[in-house]
Amino acid sequence: MTLLLGIDDAGRGPVLGPMILAGVLIEKSEEQTIKNMGAKDSKLLTPLRRKQIKEQIISKYKYHIEISTPKEIDKSTNLNYLEAIKTAKIINKLTKDINEKVNIIVDCPSVNIQAWSEDVQKLIEKPEIIFLSCEHKADYNHPVVSAASIIAKEKREDEMRELRKQFATDFGSGYPADPKTKEFIAKNFDNEEYNSIIRFSWKTVKKLIKTKESGQKKLF
Repeated sequence: MTLLLGIDDAGRGPVLGPMILAGVLIEKSEEQTIKNMGAKDSKLLTPLRRKQIKEQIISKYKYHIEISTPKEIDKSTNLNYLEAIKTAKIINKLTKDINEKVNIIVDCPSVNIQAWSEDVQKLIEKPEIIFLSCEHKADYNHPVVSAASIIAKEKREDEMRELRKQFATDFGSGYPADPKTKEFIAKNFDNEEYNSIIRFSWKTVKKLIKTKESGQKKLF
């Protein structure tokens, strides 16, 4: 029996809300089953279809989710390394009770695949059973990574939905280019109430802070 573990992220680029990583563990023979579910890169699915496939995946396979909060992201000196830490946590969690070889496929967030792979490898608790493959566009090329992509994206959407309810405001998608997000940040980046959901290390927010400190009126 060959085991596959796919890992992917969601919410890496936004200025609001958490970054999510998810991992899905399957037997290699289940790849076609995941394909038949309609799993593909989550960006290629409608929200409804994505949710339907997610429910099928979590009901059938082992999975694990790691959340990086905005504060955790801001404290990190390197986002790629933070993602390497979270990736290793997923691997360690899902392989804890496994003694056979596991092929792990990760959608690599770094342009330097080799260096990032080495960072992950150093954090793995059972390297003797791990065969690690880090690739670009793995969510597009491997069904098990597509499954992880779907779970990560759905968790990110759930988290953002809860934040909108919690703060009773619609701040859009959380991406810097979103007009609603830009308006929300411009009005609230210096409001302590929203400190927990804003990534202050992002250029978007740094620019706003600098603009305000200089006394300029135009924030965008």
